[in-house]
Amino acid sequence: MLGMAVKSTRESRPRSSSDERREQVIKAAVKEFAANGFHATSTTAIAKRAGISQPYIYALFPNKRELFLAVDRYVVDRIRRSFLEAVRGRSTPEERLEAMAHAYIELLADRDEIRFQMQAHAAAGDPDLGEPIRRDFMGLWEDVRRMSGATDEEVVSFMAKGMLLNVAASLELSGDFLPPLAKGRTAV
Repeated sequence: MLGMAVKSTRESRPRSSSDERREQVIKAAVKEFAANGFHATSTTAIAKRAGISQPYIYALFPNKRELFLAVDRYVVDRIRRSFLEAVRGRSTPEERLEAMAHAYIELLADRDEIRFQMQAHAAAGDPDLGEPIRRDFMGLWEDVRRMSGATDEEVVSFMAKGMLLNVAASLELSGDFLPPLAKGRTAV
């Protein structure tokens, strides 16, 4: 009788859906891959950070490669959504690029995502990762061009400044190293 009156802690906690667990694992993986790169990151470390068992990662992702690529898509999609929101109500390519630049500067606050981007670009030398990472980057490039209506030259300049911002943010450089748009800041 007593056993029936007491619910276990496990039963009283609401269960996460697989989509919620996937997002939880992706967020944990951002941090681990950002710190250690693709090859040096273990799924055990990701599972520990996510608060799940290591085998459960493989119920959500077929392998570490697919998890890494899911993290890449997650980070690129966050940038894309931020840019899309930023261009709303802007009428000229210059206004749109400036709004996207400000939106990107806000994203720089998450150093893990910035460092993950850098790790993903470095991991693109791996034949199993290169093409999907390249495709995501080129898709974002095309989205910037389409959303902004800017010329190819303007998009090249925008993306180059974004890469400089990534390095400056990752290295926590002072404002002396920032492109003009971000100059008002003491650091990114």
